[in-house]
Amino acid sequence: MSGGVDSSVAALLTKKMGYDCLGCTMKLYEGETENAGSKTCCSLSDVEDARSVAYRLGMPYYVFNFKDDFYNKVIRKFIGCYEKGITPNPCIDCNRYMKFQKLFDRAELLECEKIVTGHYARIEKKNGKFILKKALDLSKDQSYVLYSLTQEQLSKLILPLGELEKTQVRDIAEKNGFLNAHKPDSQDICFVPNGDYAKVICDYTGKTYSQGNFKSVDGKFLGTHKGIIHYTLGQRKGLGISYEKTLYVCGITTEKNEVILGSNEDLFSCEAVVENFNWISGEISTEPIRCCAKVRYRQKEQPATAYPLDDGKVKIVFDAPQRAITAGQSAVLYDGDIVLGGGEIIKATD
Repeated sequence: MSGGVDSSVAALLTKKMGYDCLGCTMKLYEGETENAGSKTCCSLSDVEDARSVAYRLGMPYYVFNFKDDFYNKVIRKFIGCYEKGITPNPCIDCNRYMKFQKLFDRAELLECEKIVTGHYARIEKKNGKFILKKALDLSKDQSYVLYSLTQEQLSKLILPLGELEKTQVRDIAEKNGFLNAHKPDSQDICFVPNGDYAKVICDYTGKTYSQGNFKSVDGKFLGTHKGIIHYTLGQRKGLGISYEKTLYVCGITTEKNEVILGSNEDLFSCEAVVENFNWISGEISTEPIRCCAKVRYRQKEQPATAYPLDDGKVKIVFDAPQRAITAGQSAVLYDGDIVLGGGEIIKATD
């Protein structure tokens, strides 16, 4: 329970299904303060909101201290990726390693049969297999961040909000007197509440990241950057240089400490190679698959063909060039509203 309206209503609906429930919040990082604002989760006020809802529902409530695991599995990777010029998605890692690994382990110790979350997605069982599907409310669909789920995890997971619209969820919360019925949704990465990734990295590492050269796609010197951790593919703002046309980050060369700048057209590519691919069915595909794929959370999935490779990686070839396919982000495959699987992008090619 994050303290938000979604997990609160999920708890209520699960109680109404007849389950004997307990609520929990994961304490994941230092610095949870009242000043974190409404754009993030896991602040002290969020914990109190979750506790209030659990109390109202007559549920025992626990706060689990997973800070060390969160640092080792999520924050360290986040820092390491930016130091290598890669843009990670820590929310996906949090789902994979914390909610659906650490929390599952804790649930087993507590002899709980199911884990319930407020994610907007659906689970169905067909022909003996569990299927992960998009939420009915496509504006809130979170199936993209759940692609790492396994058949065993899906068998123990309940997603009560998958069939609901967000407005319905808020109405349910209001009718049941939840104090967070109209609480804004969290938007930022929980441990980066102000959006300043570079400052968080510097605070954790104590390092000073050296300046380097901005280069054009054809190798011309364009200026000096303030350290590669400040940049990500497709970035336009905050470059700090003037030029005759709008420039975008088109690449980062860590060996030379260079940030490559070019036009918007230079950002498009047709192929992505993906590693650590998880096939949700549990069966590794060996033949090319016609599907749709999305390479970032807010993108609409695009027509493509996925080619499983001998080393377990997957090459995705899009029907049309895609903008800023970014190493470190995730590519997720869909067949209609069914999630086939996904993995981490390691490179994009023309």
